[in-house]
Amino acid sequence: MAAAVSALGGELGLRLLLTPTASHVIVRTACTVVGIGFPIYSTHKAIENRNHSEQEEWLVYWAAYGCFSVAEVFSDKLLSWCPFYYHAKFVFLVWLQLPKNYGARHLYTSLLRPLLLKHHARLDRIVDGTRNEMHKFVMNHQSEVQAVQRMLKKFSVLVYQAAQDALQSARAIEGGSNPVGSRSSQESVTSPPPSPPSDSNYDETADDSGWIYTDHPRQSDQ
Repeated sequence: MAAAVSALGGELGLRLLLTPTASHVIVRTACTVVGIGFPIYSTHKAIENRNHSEQEEWLVYWAAYGCFSVAEVFSDKLLSWCPFYYHAKFVFLVWLQLPKNYGARHLYTSLLRPLLLKHHARLDRIVDGTRNEMHKFVMNHQSEVQAVQRMLKKFSVLVYQAAQDALQSARAIEGGSNPVGSRSSQESVTSPPPSPPSDSNYDETADDSGWIYTDHPRQSDQ
């Protein structure tokens, strides 16, 4: 039974991957998870465990992945039209992280490192100049930068409050009760009990629960 279920799941997964529309969404999501999500968590573990060898490995991976991302910016619009492009991208991202071959290190030592060493001085001038210009821009526009920071803080507070209100409303709906402070709940609390009619042709008796009207006419009316 387990073998049949496994074979059926494998067949359904293969058909889903080979379907153009579904395959495009699934494989792109898988590329994001494998290429970014898993490395982020692995890098976090390497930093927290203070494992220098793993830190070096993931630094090399991020360097290789950054190089690939820069190349993809210019080629993605053309290559994305090719059949099974994202399948090939998924395989490439897995290859970058394989423990045996460790494609990221191979790509770094064979391609990226020689290229960076060759243009080391020129790249240093570009990076230093860009940092200096960014620092000058921030120092010359401190008021604008602070205004943007305040606006972002206010926006984040509004988003957080809206999320909290939506969460409370969802919980109230799931619990089958009205939200606290709603109009219906206030009316149910503040509405007074009904008063008896002023003119009545029937006898009336009072008890602890309120007025009770009987079907017998008054004695004075008979």
